[in-house]
Amino acid sequence: MEANAKMEPANKSGDTCVTNEKVETVDTQKTNDPGGDESSSQQQSDSDLYTTCNDTHNTTQSDQATVDFKIIFNKQKYDVIFPLDNTVAKLKEHVQDLTGVPPAMQKIMYKGLAKDEITLRALKVTKGAKVMVVGSTLTDVLAVSAPSPKEQQEITKSSETSKEPLCQQKNHKKVLDKYGKPDDLMPGIKNKKDPLPPTPVSGMYNKSGGKVRLTFKLELDQVWIGTKERTDKMPMNSVKAIVSEPIEGSEEYHIMGLQLGPTEASRYWIYWVPAQYVDAIKDTILGKWQYF
Repeated sequence: MEANAKMEPANKSGDTCVTNEKVETVDTQKTNDPGGDESSSQQQSDSDLYTTCNDTHNTTQSDQATVDFKIIFNKQKYDVIFPLDNTVAKLKEHVQDLTGVPPAMQKIMYKGLAKDEITLRALKVTKGAKVMVVGSTLTDVLAVSAPSPKEQQEITKSSETSKEPLCQQKNHKKVLDKYGKPDDLMPGIKNKKDPLPPTPVSGMYNKSGGKVRLTFKLELDQVWIGTKERTDKMPMNSVKAIVSEPIEGSEEYHIMGLQLGPTEASRYWIYWVPAQYVDAIKDTILGKWQYF
């Protein structure tokens, strides 16, 4: 009886494997066997079992918390394993290590433009997904030639004489009066910001009255400016600036100018751009590096 009484504390010590789901009792009948080292051996066994349970549980959590997918930049593919609950902003930091493109100059494209604060889980990035990265390294940006002094004077002069709204300026008013409002326009919504539609933005016209559609080829980092006669495939980094203003009396549509050269004289004007897509067009073509 005295021997059994001395063994009771061993039955009350760590004889369980604790997980988040269930507490399982470990068989301790062997503690009644004779031998002075059984209690110590049982405690060591329990400790090993507890560690194994936790290691297995943590490994499962780790497997569930990451996703492997492909980053595509400049036609190069990078295999990435990244935590699902990390944000796009964190992903951009990792992309910088891979590509050399600073986070502020990146656009992450997955089912549209991904915002910095959203997580990969909320973005629904799945195994094997292809995530596009659009951007330029600082070297690329600095390599863009600056306007000459003469061109800079033209820019300054033009900006000083362009105080009135675009739609009231003589050259634009003439176009609007001549060609009017197209019948096949996409619906416009003012005071709203929508992502780019899955189809080309169409129904607009240029300064000659020719029909224009904009197609965004994110995988090629190009914007296609299509007319009846031709389609110009423009690298997005060839567009230096974009200006736009609402059309008075039809504020759900804008006049938009894509600057394709160093001066304002190189602007390609498009009329009747749906207002809800204006910001998305600017962000997609220029990205955040428009502020540098």
